[in-house]
Amino acid sequence: MVRRSHFLRSLLALSAGGLLSSSLLAADVWPSKPIRLIVPFTPGGVTDTSARLIAEQLSKRLGQQVVVDNKPGASGNIGTQMVASAEPDGHTLLLGFDGTLVINPHVFPKVGFDPIKDLAPIGKIGDATLILVS
Repeated sequence: MVRRSHFLRSLLALSAGGLLSSSLLAADVWPSKPIRLIVPFTPGGVTDTSARLIAEQLSKRLGQQVVVDNKPGASGNIGTQMVASAEPDGHTLLLGFDGTLVINPHVFPKVGFDPIKDLAPIGKIGDATLILVS
């Protein structure tokens, strides 16, 4: 009787462990669908061309399609707000810009997002120096 209950408990533990492991593995599969890279500016600019280079390399590396989606307007607020309100599953990314993320929340009364609470940084892709000349 002791052996049988030990065997049943062990079998139950293995079954539960197997279910747990498979559900954890399923949860860890990323990306599970195409990634949407939102650029909050018009096509053809530096942000857009940078996004297209990033998307191409990211797609090769992850083995999943990365689609660049330009959503211009309101100094980048429209596209950024779309990402901030998207499901936080890692399949909607933003090519952020310091003007939109740092300056806009202080200039616009309502930007539709909180850059600290609603967005999580992934990495930096570059620097751009802006100068004024005459």
